[in-house]
Amino acid sequence: MTRALPTGWTLSASAFNLTPTVIAADRTAPDVAASLIEEGLATHIEVELGQLWRSFPEPSTAEATAFGERLARIDGRVSIVGGSLDDWTPAGRRRSEDERYAFLEPQLRATAEMGATGLRLPLGQAGPVLLGRLVPLLEELDLVLFEEAQGQGAPGNPGAAPAYETLARIDSPHVRLLLDISMLMPALPTTYLEQLETAGLPSDLVRRLRDEWQDPATAAAVVDVLRSGAVPPQVHTLYMNLLVRFGRSSIADVVPVLPLLSAAHLKFWDLDDSDARVSQPIRDLAAALHRVGFAGTLCSEWGGQEWLDDDPLATTRAHLELASAALADGAASLAA
Repeated sequence: MTRALPTGWTLSASAFNLTPTVIAADRTAPDVAASLIEEGLATHIEVELGQLWRSFPEPSTAEATAFGERLARIDGRVSIVGGSLDDWTPAGRRRSEDERYAFLEPQLRATAEMGATGLRLPLGQAGPVLLGRLVPLLEELDLVLFEEAQGQGAPGNPGAAPAYETLARIDSPHVRLLLDISMLMPALPTTYLEQLETAGLPSDLVRRLRDEWQDPATAAAVVDVLRSGAVPPQVHTLYMNLLVRFGRSSIADVVPVLPLLSAAHLKFWDLDDSDARVSQPIRDLAAALHRVGFAGTLCSEWGGQEWLDDDPLATTRAHLELASAALADGAASLAA
């Protein structure tokens, strides 16, 4: 049973969590996404346009409308839609700003037809010119374009800072920040570390990753080992998470940008919370969000399917229970 959250907070679940079920192809992707509501896990879900329909990136009005109506009949709805912006044509030519706009417009219209709050893109990908051009369309459709910051894209990262500045400069309720708590990892997932150790990664680096993840010197060691060629080929893709998807920031690092925030991803990799490495970032974020009067969705998103074979539905259910308790504890801590 989920615990009461502050007014205006909605705990949701991402259909991305069920990607292994989609790949199995025993049911259609819309059927799989709807199961999150049908099975009682959530009333609000996030969906990925590219996963729902083969018509992507130009989903039809009919299929978008039908999906939104289907969820409404079971007292559910789409919260945020994962979109995509391909900056290159199939021929390898960079798209012009007009072409980039045209690539996104059908996705935004489908998002509106589903009855969703908005569409999500990676932080900074759209860029200031396109974001500015999109505001009138977003106003027309009553949608929010969410720019998602995750992993090592903290405000203090020089490469990410201009994107945060653009959001603040546009200052529109239709262009907002979505924060993924993969930015706030006090330690790496235990099952991830096991994968690296089993594959034969240098033992000293595994020790540092386990015990000294937040030490800036560990980041340099990660790069050194990669350059040395010592990363076993079978975990090379997993290893790259250390450079992009896993962050080491503290909640204090993101507090300055929280006024730009209207949604968050409660990213998790596994459910080993013996030392609160999963729940503590959620508590910290909840306290900070409550302090700034946040309203929006907080979505369970599972990234560990990359290396785990756990049941996606059961894993999501368990995480929602953990996240609900952590959010309630974090928000209540201000009154303590």
